[in-house]
Amino acid sequence: MDVEEIADELYGLKPGEFTAARDTYVAQARRTKDAAAAKAIAALRRPALAAWAANQLARQQPDETARFLELGETLRETHRTLDGERLRAAARQQHQLVGALARTSGVLAAEAGQPVSDTVLHEIEQTLHAVLARTDVAEQWSRGRLVKVPEAAVDFAAIAPDEVPARPAPAKPAPAKPAPVKPAAPKKERAGARERRLRDLEWARTAAEEAEAEVGRCERALGEARDALEAAGGQAEEEAGRVRRLEHELQEARKAKSATEAITAEAGTAVKTAERAVREARKAAEQATRAVQRLEDQAEP
Repeated sequence: MDVEEIADELYGLKPGEFTAARDTYVAQARRTKDAAAAKAIAALRRPALAAWAANQLARQQPDETARFLELGETLRETHRTLDGERLRAAARQQHQLVGALARTSGVLAAEAGQPVSDTVLHEIEQTLHAVLARTDVAEQWSRGRLVKVPEAAVDFAAIAPDEVPARPAPAKPAPAKPAPVKPAAPKKERAGARERRLRDLEWARTAAEEAEAEVGRCERALGEARDALEAAGGQAEEEAGRVRRLEHELQEARKAKSATEAITAEAGTAVKTAERAVREARKAAEQATRAVQRLEDQAEP
């Protein structure tokens, strides 16, 4: 038995279906005397709901998964190198993507017939933060094999983008002789601060545009849901009318059946009465025939 193929199938099932399907494969492996496969399959653990929902994202959204894993590599690298500017940009992507992908996981779970609560959505976000921070969690998630919600990421904090300091400029060597402070230095500092504010403004505008686009997508989804609800309501009314008509027809058919049964009972009684009358008439006819016969015998000389 191909244990990897079976595991991939099992972790694609809803959590409530996992255990029964796994035990079926274990029994099958034991019947075929494949002890190693039976042991390996029996060791597979049922995934928690949040872990399963996060797995669905990795299974069904390969492009988004690849980009998210790349972001995790970037974040881990920037924390190792303490690159403030890269860390600021990556942290902004982290906050935007984790929230968006957690919502996508919730939608995929609902489409699979397993809607999730706000608490589970929070656990999905915690899982995705751990994917960014820990390579072992990232590897399991990329294969769609996460079993439980990881602990909150501790390798690096989920730093808010506006809390990430800009990389400090390298210190200049002190001049050999004291020199008077030139007014140009404060101007350069103000220019650097202004450039940083402009970059922050640009990032904020990008984030706002992405948020606006997300709002638009949600509004379109809401509109489609309302249209579907309205259509379903109209169809439900038609079906209710059809049910009422069928119930009326059924009631009339039952009345007709009752009337038919009464007529049948009366006819049965009449048939029995007629059969009894026929039997009595035949008996009387036979008696009359015998009487005639006796009279004819007596009349002969």
